[in-house]
Amino acid sequence: MGKPQDIIQRRISYWIDLADYDLISASAMLSAKQFLHVGFFSHQIIEKGLKALYWKKKQDEPPFTHNLIVLIQKCGIIDNLPEVFLILSEELMPLGINARYPDDKDMLLDILTREKCNEILSAVKEFLLWIKNFLKS
Repeated sequence: MGKPQDIIQRRISYWIDLADYDLISASAMLSAKQFLHVGFFSHQIIEKGLKALYWKKKQDEPPFTHNLIVLIQKCGIIDNLPEVFLILSEELMPLGINARYPDDKDMLLDILTREKCNEILSAVKEFLLWIKNFLKS
């Protein structure tokens, strides 16, 4: 027996609210030139959006993973996902951990320039919008 729709909707809202909150944080970190945190929050935004999508598709708790590709596969959306978002997910994967616990901070900062962070954040906003539109269908 599935979970009641009000519980499912609350869990979807929970994850999307957190993703929106992290989007505000990522934008603030970009303004503050804290580029490692832009990378970290960008990963978090997509992870939380995908966990909302998992609730919509599977009506159950998402798997306990930070692996965006696994979440995409478990949601069953890999065939519907625009390739640009799959590529973005692969790019974000190391930022979830490496930006938070940087072994080589200088190397990451060479990659995570202001321009690169602007590019990432713009793509993350598009992906989150795609997820929200999927949730409405």
